[in-house]
Amino acid sequence: MAPHPGFDTDQIREKARKDLLNLLEGVRGKKNLVIENALAGPIGVFVKFSILQEYGVDRVFLLENGNVDSSQRNVVFLVRGEKASHAQAIADQIKRIQRDSQVDHEFSIFWVPRRTLVCDKILEDQGVLGDVSIAEFALYFIPLERDVLSLELEESCGDLLLRKDPTATFLAARALMLMQQKHGLFPNIIGKGDGARQLADLLLRMRKEVAAGEESSLNRSSIPGLMSSATIENLIIIDRGVDFIPVLLTQLTYEGLIDELVGIQNNQADVDTAVVGPAPSSQGPSSRTSAPAQSQQGLKRKIQLDSSDKLYEQLRDSNFAIVGSLLNKVARRLESDYESRHGAKSTSELREFVNKLPGYQAEQQSLKIHTGLAEEIMKHTRSDIFSRVLEVQQNLAEGTDPSSQHDSIEELIARDAPLNIVLRLLCLESCVAGGIRPKDLENFKHLILHAYGYQHLLTLDALEKMQLLQSRAASAILMPGGAAGGSRTNYTYLRKVLRLIVDEVNEQNPNDIAYVYSGYAPLSVRLVQCVIQKQYLLSITKGSNASNGISNASPGWVGFEDVVKSVGGATFNRKQSGEDKAVKARQTLTGTGGRKTVVVFFLGGITFTEIAALRFIAKQEEPRRQIVICTTSIISGNRMMDAAVEKGRLQ
Repeated sequence: MAPHPGFDTDQIREKARKDLLNLLEGVRGKKNLVIENALAGPIGVFVKFSILQEYGVDRVFLLENGNVDSSQRNVVFLVRGEKASHAQAIADQIKRIQRDSQVDHEFSIFWVPRRTLVCDKILEDQGVLGDVSIAEFALYFIPLERDVLSLELEESCGDLLLRKDPTATFLAARALMLMQQKHGLFPNIIGKGDGARQLADLLLRMRKEVAAGEESSLNRSSIPGLMSSATIENLIIIDRGVDFIPVLLTQLTYEGLIDELVGIQNNQADVDTAVVGPAPSSQGPSSRTSAPAQSQQGLKRKIQLDSSDKLYEQLRDSNFAIVGSLLNKVARRLESDYESRHGAKSTSELREFVNKLPGYQAEQQSLKIHTGLAEEIMKHTRSDIFSRVLEVQQNLAEGTDPSSQHDSIEELIARDAPLNIVLRLLCLESCVAGGIRPKDLENFKHLILHAYGYQHLLTLDALEKMQLLQSRAASAILMPGGAAGGSRTNYTYLRKVLRLIVDEVNEQNPNDIAYVYSGYAPLSVRLVQCVIQKQYLLSITKGSNASNGISNASPGWVGFEDVVKSVGGATFNRKQSGEDKAVKARQTLTGTGGRKTVVVFFLGGITFTEIAALRFIAKQEEPRRQIVICTTSIISGNRMMDAAVEKGRLQ
């Protein structure tokens, strides 16, 4: 059986929708659905509640609320199977319903993405395993966009970096293995970082298990994974641990700043109605008369932020500095389009305008939303604290003496700036400079504990475990041309050899990925360029005649071997080839030409700004290849800090 031709993320969306609806259809009659809070958003990406209602779902409850009622005989739990606490919560709710209700209920559990022995054991110990029917809902990648696939594991950053829980790595390997089964083997698995190597090793082991018929849950067909892919060129795996800088810096694209200021989850943001106005459905006369103006203050409106909004698609990857002018152009064009109705002379011209009117109205509504968002972001970016933070960040990224920035950081602490801001700056200095001088680090720790509370002893300890905040020990001082002990990234050296700092940035018509941070090119994306844009990278770092026979088709890290040695963590390039018969069959069926796909996987999360940089590369590579971005989750500096910050308070 030949690998499936082409790479279309819409197929993943449609398969997830069908699989869920088939499971719900298998539970006859009306049913109450109990869903884990962290799954509610991802499920909403590919299926709407109105569709669930058509398949018998009466009401939806959140598992964490523990308030499912007995209004329906059928109760369905849709929960991730990786956490023991979820199994305990399900058991408690089943026993409560059985105790309080006179009706003989039927319970179903759909474990996402797989059933685990631990959860079975807990249900058995609680005496409810025999009362439930169990199925698996193999939901791995969730298509956030046509070019972005995410496992949507919200806690993956903390799990991998702080708790050293490899679950996210295992689930990533399963998701990529399923991709291989559909599209064929990745011919090359190229990566950087210790976590990336673990993922590659796990992926290779899974391939052997499938080939041997030992992994029955994956071995559902005639093992097309033994055939090399005709459409996928490379799998590039970047471990988040090799480059924390893009996460710690303030994102400067429109989408990135929305995420920094408001927060984007599953392509949606909850925005104050004072900023974007009330939802259209609440603008009727009854709602206007019944709700006084002051009661609208503080109300949130859920805004959809994806390519279904054509204006947002144009704005999201732009540097925020030019968003105002882009919105102004759209406003003038819409005004011109509306005015064109006065020039319509014939009935056909009027009919054409009327047909376009719904589109104009939708665009007008979108313009209103994004104008409101842009104005709110502008208030934030013009604040004194934002300007001071951005200045410190840019100085540190450029390699300025870190001690010269300490007065500014101390001032932010004295002004009671949000803790996340202060921690991000300290972690940024630690990562860029190979640690903070012991005396300075102790001073900052004392200042933080006095200003924000002694519970943050645990926060500081967590940041050290994540290797985000470290002391600059004598043995860890970085030497030019190498990473200290092979574990830390030498930004001093890489800043020069990979041209991470670009002084002249054209934000209006960018010619380098550095536009996303107004002059800083994220190392994580430069590493991707080391694989697929070798000639361009050599031309900007060593001059136009520095290729030395190296072309974009050169495999793996060829041409940048010395450079990647200065990046922390393991470096690898694994080749996969199918069986001889399978390779010949693939060449016969599909040929060897056509546009290839490069899959870029970020283990531990990716920022919206890095996605914008990868899309910039994809546009340049469009005639030759497409880039599909995969990740464990979408991350930001605030989310990374939240994984470490202690939430409790000392009494």
